Amino acid sequence: MPISLPSGRKLEIFTVADRPDLANADFDAGPWPAFMRHNRVSEAYFPQTLTTFPSTCLVATSDGRPVADAHAVQLSTAGRDSFPAGGWEQSVVWAFADARNNVRPDVACALNISVARDFQGEGVAALLLTALRVAAADLGLIALDAPVRPTRKHLEPAVPMREYADRARPDGLPADPWLRTHVRAGGRVVGVAPASWVIAGSLGEWRRWTGLPFDSSGPVEVAGGLVPVECDVRADRGVYVEPNVWVRHEFSTA
Repeated sequence: MPISLPSGRKLEIFTVADRPDLANADFDAGPWPAFMRHNRVSEAYFPQTLTTFPSTCLVATSDGRPVADAHAVQLSTAGRDSFPAGGWEQSVVWAFADARNNVRPDVACALNISVARDFQGEGVAALLLTALRVAAADLGLIALDAPVRPTRKHLEPAVPMREYADRARPDGLPADPWLRTHVRAGGRVVGVAPASWVIAGSLGEWRRWTGLPFDSSGPVEVAGGLVPVECDVRADRGVYVEPNVWVRHEFSTA
């Protein structure tokens, strides 16, 4: 059933399992830091998410036009840390290993939610998050987990992620807007994934990705980074280790 947005436009949300024709939908979600596109785990696995886990991948349309999407993998937590330090990367690697070995999943892990630039600010991301929760619950999974990339952390890259995630408004909700959206949807902040998204490259690559000189060893703040890049001039290497915030959306089994 179409959902009415504040602008009066209508939104429909489908799983890729139900609408495979919408897989790989193309829309303009706005700028994304160039360096963030060079995560090796994502390069290896993310393109396969739609075909391996179509029941927890979503596409939203308005008047038939794709305007948002969301991706989640499915994995087993049996014998594993439910909220691994490796966050996004570790969950993806486990999920695809489980799929290859026919291991029954018990949770879904949200990887991303993207919204077209001209539909941002209308609560579409929150609607997709709710739809991901429903899709995971409908499969009989116990939870939707998310290694969340807080919306405004890039404005304070020197602040430890745990300190940032603990900030709350007077009403008790998280200070960060995206964490707040998760909590309002029924999620619970459960910890930090300190090495969720890792990007390593030569200094030449970092110069191309950021336009910065990378000519001195030490931490280098880059636009869009949640933490600084560690630059080692002697080794000709820059390493970005992004922390995320684990949020669990647990479903009632009653």
